[in-house]
Amino acid sequence: MSMKTISLRAGLVLGLGMTLLPAAGVAPFVPAAQAQSAPATAESAPVQALYAALDKAQHSHSSFAERSQIVGAGVDQAYDLDAVLHASVGVRYQSLAPADKAKLLAAFRDFTIARYVSSFKPGTDARFTMKPGLENSPVGGNKIVNTFIGADDSMPGTPLSYIMHSTPSGWKIVDVLLGDSRISQAAAQRSDFSSTLASGGVAGLINVLERKVKTFSND
Repeated sequence: MSMKTISLRAGLVLGLGMTLLPAAGVAPFVPAAQAQSAPATAESAPVQALYAALDKAQHSHSSFAERSQIVGAGVDQAYDLDAVLHASVGVRYQSLAPADKAKLLAAFRDFTIARYVSSFKPGTDARFTMKPGLENSPVGGNKIVNTFIGADDSMPGTPLSYIMHSTPSGWKIVDVLLGDSRISQAAAQRSDFSSTLASGGVAGLINVLERKVKTFSND
C-alpha cells in the first residue's frame, strides 16, 4: 500500500475525529476524465465544482492559506452550510441567538474548509469519480449524487454520496453519506457537537472548531 493511499484514508473523517476507511467491491463508476467532460446536471454540478476545487488544491504547492481560498470557493458554491450546521447541531440550533449563529457558522465554515485542505494536501493525488445518474432521496424532493474518492492503487475507492437540496440559489449539498453503510456526516457531527454544546455552550463549540482548524493547518 502506498503512502498516498494511507494519507487519503486518514483524510476521510466523520465528525470531529472519527475516520472512515475506503471500501472495496463497489458498483461501476465513471472515470474522472469522463466525469469532468460529461455535462453536469443541475443537481450534480455543485459536487463537480467541489471536486474541481479539491483537485486544484491538491496539485497546488502554495501555502495552506492560499489552498484554503481555493477550497473555500468550492465549499461556498457546493454547500448549504447553514443547513448542514443546523442538522449537525439539532433542534437547539433554532433557539440560538442570531449573533451566536453567525459566529458558529463562520467557525464551522473554517473547520469544513481546513478539514478538506488537510485531507487533500499536495501530493495526495486523489481521484474523484462520479456515478452517472441521480438517486431519489427518501426525503421528499432531495436527490443523491453518488461518487467515489480513491488513489490510483485503491480505485474506485471510498463511496461518498451527497444529499442535494433545492434552494433559491440552486441545488446545494446538505449532507454527506460515507461508505457502503452510508453513515451520515451530519449525524456523526451532531453526536460530537451535542456533548460540546452541553458542556461549553456555543463559545465552547467555536473554541473546539478553531482548535481543529489550527491542527489541520499544522498537518
